[in-house]
Amino acid sequence: MSGSTLILIALAGIFLLLFLVIRTKLHAFVSLLLVSLIVGVAAGMPLGDVIASIQNGMGGTLGFVAVVVGLGAMFGKMLEVSGGAERLAQTLVSKFGEDKAQWALGITGFIVAVPVFFDVGFIILVPIVYGLAKKTGRSLLYYGIPLLAGLAVTHSFIPPTPGPIAVANLIGADLGWVILFGVIAGIPAMILAGPVFGKYIAKKIHVTIPDYMEFKEIDTSKELPSFKMILSLILIPLVLILANTLSAVLLDEGNAIRDFLTFLGHPFVALTIATLLTFVFLGTRRGYSRDEVQEIATKALEPAGIIILVTGAGGVFKQVLIDSGVGDVLGEMMAGSPLPAIVLAFLIATVVRVAQGSATVSMVTAAGLITPLLEIQNITGAALGLIVIAIASGATVLSHVNDSGFWLVNRYFGLDVKDTLKSWTIMETIIGLTGFAVVFLISLFII
Repeated sequence: MSGSTLILIALAGIFLLLFLVIRTKLHAFVSLLLVSLIVGVAAGMPLGDVIASIQNGMGGTLGFVAVVVGLGAMFGKMLEVSGGAERLAQTLVSKFGEDKAQWALGITGFIVAVPVFFDVGFIILVPIVYGLAKKTGRSLLYYGIPLLAGLAVTHSFIPPTPGPIAVANLIGADLGWVILFGVIAGIPAMILAGPVFGKYIAKKIHVTIPDYMEFKEIDTSKELPSFKMILSLILIPLVLILANTLSAVLLDEGNAIRDFLTFLGHPFVALTIATLLTFVFLGTRRGYSRDEVQEIATKALEPAGIIILVTGAGGVFKQVLIDSGVGDVLGEMMAGSPLPAIVLAFLIATVVRVAQGSATVSMVTAAGLITPLLEIQNITGAALGLIVIAIASGATVLSHVNDSGFWLVNRYFGLDVKDTLKSWTIMETIIGLTGFAVVFLISLFII
């Protein structure tokens, strides 16, 4: 089969995927599996090989992602149930003071979203935004945008959140590099999209607590876990994973310290340690029985299951593209482009994001399409970490009416569609463009 025919099959598959997700509202998991089947058959693969590709793609992806996302979800749930998120917010707001509460909320969101899903973190912390706005008379956006920016940046850029975990696994990037570049790109993105933009947009759009929201002040007298404990628990897995990555750079292979840090800093081990510590320090030591801790952990896996399956289906799509030969042709076509791989990765993720709304689907689709190019150009090591953040940046920009996050903010802040576009959409776009600009500049010296 000619290269041009294979390219047409790939393009038709992408358009079919978008049609199924957008117009027919077919679940992304089923859509990705169906498109993978159709692309494999259309590309001339033997039927048995199509099934084998699907099995290999799903198994290869979930072997890593299911463990990491599952452990991360349990870790985050314990933080949520124990009141850890509120503790972080209360301590930082009191330290910064009301005048600089924007910065406190941005930092809170940035830290909380490492283990806690974006929407859960927002719902837990939005009463603090309500309370500050009511007390000071400022627009909800003055405090809300910094919180949202902090949550959104970490949710998109820093593992163990599902998006960067999925992309890193699909393109073979080391999580330590992803965390490092995610933090480097995420901090300026949070500052510009959060306190800076929040201050500006609050002057343009004044919103108060919606009448339909039942606002209850957070009970500050409630006994919460200590700030130091919460911060330590969140940092433990990140530090261990980074230590693993840096030891591979600084120490020779076979070095006993490197071997130990490699084991300890593998995401499986690092997250298992962190999760067990949360079970003890945020669970049994705070009065929860072992059965209650088990129930909390089990409940955490419900939302994680959907993300795990969609990511696995993204791995299937990537595997079918590679095994059918479509991936090689796509890679060679992109290799002939004057645009660097990091720019192509960002643009692919942006197009899919704008078309269908889901950041996760955008990320896994872009990762599947860009992987052959990365192999052709022999892009490895730290450079793959930059590609992950570029894809995450593209999957963040231009959130609009087809994104669930858009409507979450719209409802909790009582905005109309126009004002949600002016606030939330622009905030997300600032995050994506800033994140991409940072990693693109770094790529000029690495790739």
